[in-house]
Amino acid sequence: MPKRRDQISMNQDELWSFIDSQKTVQVATINRDGSPHLVPLWFARQDNTIILETFTKSQKIKNLERDPRITILFEEGLVYEHLKGASISAEADLVQEVDRVHALHKAVLLRNTPELPEEVIDQASRSMAPKKTAILVQPGRVMTWDHSKLGGRY
Repeated sequence: MPKRRDQISMNQDELWSFIDSQKTVQVATINRDGSPHLVPLWFARQDNTIILETFTKSQKIKNLERDPRITILFEEGLVYEHLKGASISAEADLVQEVDRVHALHKAVLLRNTPELPEEVIDQASRSMAPKKTAILVQPGRVMTWDHSKLGGRY
């Protein structure tokens, strides 16, 4: 009999399709005292890289400057048989060069505010980029689960 972990794991296509269906990701970094710092962020994706952005003075950036380890969590479902998720642990790559931050920040805004005209997003991103840092996450350790694969069995 196959292990339950093997039964509920997502393959690569399922993983990226699931991630693309999400709006927000939970982002965990490590505070100076070793406790987790957990916050939700919008994201974008380019190939297999998750793009995050935030203010350079934020706690998550201070944490990542000190310790680049990051875990991000995508999840959905309200009952057991519908639970789906992906946890990705990696070392974050921080981007602070303004033109590059602008392009990455703009990608996050375009994905998450499609109702706004691109020129509005471009202008907003350009004005905010000097105060922002982009965070690139290349998957390291990936854990996935899709309980719908169990067909309602526990």
